[in-house]
Amino acid sequence: MYLSIIFPAYDEEKKIKDDVLRASSFLISEKIDGEIIVVDDGSNDKTFEIASDLKSKIKTDLKVIKLVKNFGKGAAIKEGILTSKGKYVLYSDVGNIVPFKYALAGIKLLDKIQADVANGSRKLPNSIIAKEQNIDRVIASNIFNWMIHKYLKIPNYFTDTQCGFKIYKNEVAKNLFAQLQTNGFLFELEIILRGLKNKLKIIEFPVEWRCDRDSRISFIKTTPKVLKEILAIKKMFN
Repeated sequence: MYLSIIFPAYDEEKKIKDDVLRASSFLISEKIDGEIIVVDDGSNDKTFEIASDLKSKIKTDLKVIKLVKNFGKGAAIKEGILTSKGKYVLYSDVGNIVPFKYALAGIKLLDKIQADVANGSRKLPNSIIAKEQNIDRVIASNIFNWMIHKYLKIPNYFTDTQCGFKIYKNEVAKNLFAQLQTNGFLFELEIILRGLKNKLKIIEFPVEWRCDRDSRISFIKTTPKVLKEILAIKKMFN
């Protein structure tokens, strides 16, 4: 199998069907031998039922996993990666944030320069922002980026750690995520630091990105949790 596409989903009953159908259409149109994995992170709505119902309606291999409770985005993606079979693993945020055609560009780069991980970035010269973030999110994002570069010593050549569109070689993904301790949405910082510690080649590539303004993440409400996760990650690598 060539490509596994993973969707972490929490209360995404309004979006998950469209994302799965788009992913399936992409795999079929590009003649890619692939699978789609939806990991329901303890949703309170009908995300699991809607995703499961698609198994009989699409031609692509579809797995739907239900976690017993809401563990967090990192835990959901970890579960998907550890069950994946593709040579390459892509995880994507729900909401059609990045067209799947960009997966081909990321995989091509992995092969061309023998990299291990390709992170989609919204902040490279050729990146396209189809739908901007609100100004409060832009400000919060800038503060966050300053903090992680300063406090966690994430190298400055990482322009965008939080874009939800990343591609891994399967064996690399499984090795990294088997060690993952951060269940929340800052798990990507831990993964980057673990990758660098293991001397992996992590690259970025430009994507077309649209802001999902239906996102339920409130930076004001999540600030204490963010600071707690950053502190915990720093302790891991001291």
